[in-house]
Amino acid sequence: MQHSKKKTAAILAISALALAGCSSGTSDTDTDTTDAAACAPADGDVTLEFTTWVPGMEDVVELWNAENPDIQVKVQTGPNGNGGTYQNFFNQIKAGDAPDLGQVEYDALPNFLVQDGLEDLSACEDVVAAEADFVDWTWGQVTLGTDGIYGIPQDSGPMALFYRADLFEANGIPVPTTWDEYRDAAVKIREAGGYITNFSQSDINQFAGFAWQNNAQWFASDDAGWDVTLTGDATTAVADYWQGLIDDDLVSTVPAWTDEWNNAYNSGDAWTWPSAVWGANSIASGAPDTAGKWAVAPLPQWEAGDTAAGNWGGSSTAVLKGSEHLYEATKFALWLNTSDEAITALAESASLYPATKDGLDLPVFADGVEFYDGQKIYDVFSAAALEVSPDFAWGPTMTQTYADVSDGFKAAVSGDGTLADALAAGQTATIDALKAASIPVKE
Repeated sequence: MQHSKKKTAAILAISALALAGCSSGTSDTDTDTTDAAACAPADGDVTLEFTTWVPGMEDVVELWNAENPDIQVKVQTGPNGNGGTYQNFFNQIKAGDAPDLGQVEYDALPNFLVQDGLEDLSACEDVVAAEADFVDWTWGQVTLGTDGIYGIPQDSGPMALFYRADLFEANGIPVPTTWDEYRDAAVKIREAGGYITNFSQSDINQFAGFAWQNNAQWFASDDAGWDVTLTGDATTAVADYWQGLIDDDLVSTVPAWTDEWNNAYNSGDAWTWPSAVWGANSIASGAPDTAGKWAVAPLPQWEAGDTAAGNWGGSSTAVLKGSEHLYEATKFALWLNTSDEAITALAESASLYPATKDGLDLPVFADGVEFYDGQKIYDVFSAAALEVSPDFAWGPTMTQTYADVSDGFKAAVSGDGTLADALAAGQTATIDALKAASIPVKE
């Protein structure tokens, strides 16, 4: 895959932008990792430190350690990224004692990059050669439109439609294939006493997945600075669509991930959930009384006949700034995220969905799933993974952006403003945050 010239992630001269005020100390990004010598093997045995929040990672790493006595990996687990691990990483990078490897979600990579917190892996021949192994858009998430490589893709979150097959069939409602049909179904479901889904006030990255499917672009950068376009036409169209469902009481708006939210799915009050592949386990655990009643279909399309998918979630294994073992770190990271053995173990222990093309076809994803009445649901997600646009990009202040937009979404579902207003306010706040961090912004 060649880097898309259209890619709005194009962070050209990103080191220069980072040095405009985001990184502390002197950067050696342009010199120390572009030389092949930077990826030379160590003279002796190496022990790597790896921080992650993936359940069961210790057992997966033991598989590696048993076969690689010269490159041992010590795992430290902690809270998810925004739950504290990212801040720990930044503190450790500043102090010069960061672990060699860290789990970093795709939407957080630009923040690490502008703070000069990542090693460029493009000096390692095996990493460069691995590009063809990965689903195109996931590789774009770690290259960020540059010639550098700032992580090894680990998992992905292609989106599809979870739906109560029994309720749709009993009420004679066709499974929607377009968003217009989804609204039509919402009207019929409301007449039957339910809601087609719940609109989350807090999962802005779910909304980003909807926008991603519609070819929205939120961020771009070049030598002149960053563009922020949360209010572009494609995103506004998505916001207006969901605003219409909210205004007409066709979706519920209870806080997500609460007992009330789970009960809506468990009781049949909510009939669908447009979500990512990992949502399969969320429904099974949150709505156990509905086993055998759910199915999965492709995400409804904005235009009939299209096959576009959105993505919600996904992480990389990054080498954090200061690691002295780039060669060994990348050897392990490639094994972790490309080998059949590791991908299968991660799927079984943590339900991670792979970022590699071959990983999509592994036996662990081939069988029917009992909770979904034996449907081979991963066939749907495998197709979706290959239909995600490679051109969607994240900005360097996503945690703050999510928080600002979420505040506006909460107000909108209460009748104070609209989702479009929330996005406009989020754009302004994001631009202000970039300026406060001395990151150049184009206006």
